[in-house]
Amino acid sequence: MFLTSRRTKGEFVFDLLNNILMVLICFATLYPIWYVLINSFNDGKDAMLGGIYWWPRIFSIENYKAVFNNAGILTAMWLTVAKTLVGVFAHVFFTAMVAYAFSRRDLIGGKLYILLGTITMIFSGGLIPTYLLIRDLHLLDNFLVYIIPVLFSFFDLIIFMTFFRDIPDGLEEAGRIDGANDWTIFLKIVLPVSMPVLATIALFHGVYQWNDYFTGIIYINNESLQPIQTFLYRVVAQSSSNIMTTALQGNAVTKSVTSQSVKLATMVVTTLPIVFAYPFLQRYFVKGMMIGSIKG
Repeated sequence: MFLTSRRTKGEFVFDLLNNILMVLICFATLYPIWYVLINSFNDGKDAMLGGIYWWPRIFSIENYKAVFNNAGILTAMWLTVAKTLVGVFAHVFFTAMVAYAFSRRDLIGGKLYILLGTITMIFSGGLIPTYLLIRDLHLLDNFLVYIIPVLFSFFDLIIFMTFFRDIPDGLEEAGRIDGANDWTIFLKIVLPVSMPVLATIALFHGVYQWNDYFTGIIYINNESLQPIQTFLYRVVAQSSSNIMTTALQGNAVTKSVTSQSVKLATMVVTTLPIVFAYPFLQRYFVKGMMIGSIKG
């Protein structure tokens, strides 16, 4: 009885410490997001005084009016949505198509291709050669610069390939008996039973496309082709520049709006869509990671 009681007490203390630690980690993770959110809904001039930690002191939506009244921000937002949707569809389909070929055990030179692909995961040509390649492909100031360079990922191919190899061979054999060719098998048999891995890779690439700001900085000079994250980067990096002035021009509410408050509102606007989408795909995300780590 003594040993059982002592063990139970130790487990209680262990669970208590674990819970306290998890609460602290959650607080440290979530509070910065909450801080940005409440300050974005506070009067800009009042927020400059500080002291806002838990709730807006003077509630205001003028910061969001300044954001959505700026045509440049709206253009950047629509461009980001478009490149995310197009990029995810193109990347998932192309990578899945190549992975299906790699998953065939009778593929000639398959091991060599795997070796070459693994090397590309470790080494890259560098920024300057990549820029020269993009220039020679006439992708500078081109919407396709967001799509073509990231059309394929060998890391995602490994996840796809591992999943495809677990599909029963009987499905493919049944398709061939019915006269199906490789395209028909891939499109009508393999893809429909691969929804978990498709959703996982879509989440991977969707988050990348939505958060990517570097491509717009390096390869895009046309402001109408810059995504929202590049716009946000310029707002944060040049808060007193013409970008913030443009965001506030034509507004009758600028008395209660500051460059800092508009930056916070812009951060919230650009972050919320991917935050809302993630919980619906989280289970696929975890399953995809398990596929790539344990079985791969």
